[in-house]
Amino acid sequence: MQRSNKPLVVFITGASSGLGAALARHYGKQGAILGLTGRRADALENTASGLSAHCFIADVRNAQAMQEAALSFIDAAGTPDIVIACAGISVGTLTEEKEDLAVFQAVMDANVMGLVHTFHPFIASMKTKGTGVLCGIASVAGVRGLPGGGAYSASKAAARVYLESLRLELKSSGISVVSVLPGYVSTPMTQVNPYPMPFKLSAEKAAQKIVRLIEKRKPERVIPWQMAIVATLLRCMPRPIYDRLFEKAPRKPRNLPT
Repeated sequence: MQRSNKPLVVFITGASSGLGAALARHYGKQGAILGLTGRRADALENTASGLSAHCFIADVRNAQAMQEAALSFIDAAGTPDIVIACAGISVGTLTEEKEDLAVFQAVMDANVMGLVHTFHPFIASMKTKGTGVLCGIASVAGVRGLPGGGAYSASKAAARVYLESLRLELKSSGISVVSVLPGYVSTPMTQVNPYPMPFKLSAEKAAQKIVRLIEKRKPERVIPWQMAIVATLLRCMPRPIYDRLFEKAPRKPRNLPT
């Protein structure tokens, strides 16, 4: 996706580390003008090193902060060609635990409302331009509910349906909505998982696949292809069989997010 001879303008959340950082470096090496957001200034500066990047310290759960970052970026670089909502929280939760109530809220705010807060400030200017891509990172974990992962699975299921609704709303505007459902990606969020992670991708490899999906404006894809087969099987699996197989599945640690 190239605008004649002009560099791409790309805005990415969650660029402090992991997949967001890998996407930033990928586009940056292609000469893109980047808008990068994250909560940790030092990590964000490390990602931006050597790239043409405007950095904004902002939490996607804060609508006002995201509005200010987006408008500042538009003033500096123009309307983005691509906006990627990559920030999120992955953590184990238990409904019975009182201290997890706030964690449920944090996960839903980051993984669902974070998409809304990221995309909202750009849509008007992208509509005026008549083109652009909004890419949201959901997850295979949203295909079925996972024990000990109620907040994460629910948030990613909600993210997927939200992105589908947004895609239909913007279909006639020239703006494409791309929904990506990764399996396991090697990031700080998955390093704490105490169980095997089949078909795990490096952040760099996952970023390459996401870039291709954005270029082709694919509405929704699971990556990698092996995990797409798993996701299809999970969707079709009868509930009694699914319950029997996953009731005692290994659970993500309850590391409370800060």
